[in-house]
Amino acid sequence: MTTVPARIEDLPRLQAQRRTLIVLVAAQVLSGAGLAAGVTVGALLAQDMLTSTSLAGLPSALGTAGSALAAFAVGRISQTRGRRPGLAAGYLAGAVGSAGVIAAAVAGNTVLLFLALFVYGAGMSTNLQARYAGADLALPARRARAVSTVLVATTAGGVVGPNLTTLTGELARTFGIPSLAGPFLLAGTAYALAALVLAIWLRPDPLLLARTLEAERTAVARAQPGGTRGLLPPVAERHRFSVFVGALVMVLTQLVMVAIMTMTPVHMQDHGHGTAASGLVIAIHIGAMYLPSPLTGWLVDRYGRFTIAAASALTLLAAGLVAASAPGGSVTPLAVALALLGLGWNLGLVTGTAIITDAVPLATRATTQGLVDVSVAIAGATGGMASGLVVAGAGYPLLAIGGGILALAIVPAVAAVRSR
Repeated sequence: MTTVPARIEDLPRLQAQRRTLIVLVAAQVLSGAGLAAGVTVGALLAQDMLTSTSLAGLPSALGTAGSALAAFAVGRISQTRGRRPGLAAGYLAGAVGSAGVIAAAVAGNTVLLFLALFVYGAGMSTNLQARYAGADLALPARRARAVSTVLVATTAGGVVGPNLTTLTGELARTFGIPSLAGPFLLAGTAYALAALVLAIWLRPDPLLLARTLEAERTAVARAQPGGTRGLLPPVAERHRFSVFVGALVMVLTQLVMVAIMTMTPVHMQDHGHGTAASGLVIAIHIGAMYLPSPLTGWLVDRYGRFTIAAASALTLLAAGLVAASAPGGSVTPLAVALALLGLGWNLGLVTGTAIITDAVPLATRATTQGLVDVSVAIAGATGGMASGLVVAGAGYPLLAIGGGILALAIVPAVAAVRSR
């Protein structure tokens, strides 16, 4: 009978971690393309079907609301059965939602569109939940870098996807589908393939293996004289406030990012830019959301979680100021603003993920992470829904500035946890 190694430094664990990251990277490349579809044309499709700018943020709100439910479901499935079935189910739901959006666009049915966008949000949530799987087997000193490896893989699909907006729109028209629904053809295929990759190759399951190794380590420690002194006390006694701060960092960065990102294509269209220009800006934004991840992971591991959390707030403030001052007819300043917006989100997400994973024991890790991502998704839904109302009532510049200022709430939270 093969025994499970007790030491986390043993080769089987390292081999399993490498395999896990390879499989997750492959799935993230695919899911990135699915993620980009709703970001690029979701608001434009709703505006076209509803003929109302004030409700253009509704697709983003519905998608992120759906991702909230999916975050809870994926977390629960992962906790009881492992990461593989949880993530695969989430991506499959995203594929079903993509098909529903296409059907709604063909039928001109707004109720079906909203329902499908809600289901489509499962793919967005699962794309983010995958980062936790990358950290399950990672050593604490390299945890942020493991998270960043999974995140950066989204870049390929996330950057290519928006730039295929015109091509997928033309393809859709050949099938009698409205051109704005074209990117969801790509999304449905990409999400389905990501689910297939995980279902077949994510073995051994990283969370289940991490639990086994932790149980072995604990048993060995208890068997040694004085060994229980090295065991960590429960999270409620040690890191409850850290969990709150980690969640707050991710909630605020998600809210600000979604709000500004959602209305940027609408703002550009109102100033005469086509889908190609908005697709380019969103591609730059998504690239900035994921491409800096390796550097972010290194910075978080090297300089500490809370220092980089504060940096994320300042970066989001800069993004809001640049977006607010950008001339409506110029693409370049908006591209710079959306790049800063993506970078600020990346800094906050990697930092918050590392804080949460550090603080929560394996026994409750997946459930807690799922609940935190529910809060993140609700924040995104709030930002997406409110963004259209703010722009309709006060304009895009006020939305951008307000978002940047809101992000500064991260700084006192970081100061408070450091003082503890």
